[in-house]
Amino acid sequence: MEKLIERESATRNPLSAAPALAVQFFLIPMAVVGVTVLVYAGFRSLIADDRGPQDYLSEIQSGGSNRRWPAAYELSRLMADPKVRADRSLAPALVKAFEASKDDDPRVRRYLALAIGRLDPPLPPNAVADLTAALDDTDSEARITAIWALGSSGDVAVVPTLRPLYESTDPGIRKMAVYALGALPGDTQLPTLRTALQDTTPDVRWNAAVALSRHGNQEAVPVIGQMLDRPFVERAVNRDVRQDEDRDPVGDVMISGLRAAAALKAGRLRARIETLSRQDPSLKVRQAALEALKVMG
Repeated sequence: MEKLIERESATRNPLSAAPALAVQFFLIPMAVVGVTVLVYAGFRSLIADDRGPQDYLSEIQSGGSNRRWPAAYELSRLMADPKVRADRSLAPALVKAFEASKDDDPRVRRYLALAIGRLDPPLPPNAVADLTAALDDTDSEARITAIWALGSSGDVAVVPTLRPLYESTDPGIRKMAVYALGALPGDTQLPTLRTALQDTTPDVRWNAAVALSRHGNQEAVPVIGQMLDRPFVERAVNRDVRQDEDRDPVGDVMISGLRAAAALKAGRLRARIETLSRQDPSLKVRQAALEALKVMG
């Protein structure tokens, strides 16, 4: 009996069990973590993309149908970088690729138009002509991005081309046409922008008000006042936003209105802006209101 007791106590000795516990609670988890890190590093090396604009242009020109539009998207994203835009050889190549995409996937046209619109003005030769030709594309999104690019060109000569687009039955076309006209210099587009203040679509009215504020036109103030009315904007804005997106469409409209009010130094809206700076539920709107008050003095 004594030998059995001694054997049992020996098997339960915590010192003798320590190595097994170390393997179970330390070494095995560390091994799992190590494997996980290696797998993650492997996947990162697979998805890391260090390609430059010229690489994406080559992909657009010679890649397969399922590779051209992602390359065009990545290229348009890169064009937001001033260092990329500083490459003077890039602009003519972009225009050439856009011209060659007439019968391609509409998504390629959209993203190439965005890329051209992000070029520093003046645009290279043929760019305006090719973008103008894209206004007849069957894809409405391609037409809208072409309008945006023309508005970003800084070329006042495109105003006569854009003005008739406000007569479109497509609210998206009207909205972008108004935005583009507001982004361009000159005052020949002001009558169209004034008319757009009475548009039946709120988005178009708001774009017209912001566009007129860029031109220092006080006629935009009543519509800007609507943009600062949260209940009104909430009724008018489509708020279908994915849960994983950090977007606030209502707040975005109000912030645009606050910036337009600040640009015009609209004293009639000062009391409303002060209230927003204290009471609006969005911290971003409050901050924008404070910045507007600062600009307004």
